[in-house]
Amino acid sequence: MPVHAVLFDFSGTLFRLEEDDRWFAGMELIDEDGRRAVDEHAQAELMERLTHPTGGSVTRTEEAQRAWVNRDLAPALHREAYLHALTDAGLAADHAETLYQRAVDPASWLPYPDTVEVLRSLRTQGLRTGIVSNIAFDIRPAFRTAGADADEFVLSFEVGAVKPDPRIFEIALQRLGVAGDEALMVGDSEENDGAARQLGCDFILVDPLPVAERPSMLLDAMRERGISS
Repeated sequence: MPVHAVLFDFSGTLFRLEEDDRWFAGMELIDEDGRRAVDEHAQAELMERLTHPTGGSVTRTEEAQRAWVNRDLAPALHREAYLHALTDAGLAADHAETLYQRAVDPASWLPYPDTVEVLRSLRTQGLRTGIVSNIAFDIRPAFRTAGADADEFVLSFEVGAVKPDPRIFEIALQRLGVAGDEALMVGDSEENDGAARQLGCDFILVDPLPVAERPSMLLDAMRERGISS
């Protein structure tokens, strides 16, 4: 069946949150020995807690766990979950808030080098495009800033469904007006994004490498399925 629409994940697929050392200037960790500046090791741990989807190293109360599980369904729960993850690492509360606001600022997210080209090329070829993301803030401004766009944005906090729940893919397909076997899903998570296969979609897994280390993976993925750039 020919591909009539391409669905994309956001984080680690089209855009990536990459740390800026200036974000951590003046920030402190609090532990049993008092306060200390955020060094490179701590910085890496904090970014892991901001970007890693499992958050398995974080100690949580039952209430905090509920917020974590449902974080992509409501902005308030998202904020609560990530502030807990950051303060659990020892980051001072005010600094955790500052860092969190950086993470949910669309201006902090960098597009991969071929993101704009892929989205524009698909539109030129008459293929529909959709962004299907587990997220609790509006990412559309990041696309506008980059000069990119998609036909539909299906964001978990707006539609009340989180990948791998097939409902989020069903919504995307319905909005795009295509059947599952007419769509390709591209994402960085076999578990979450690969769940589109349940509806008959084809799937391509990409590696969420740093932006500078992944110049053409999206273009290569399209060519792999016979979609020229």
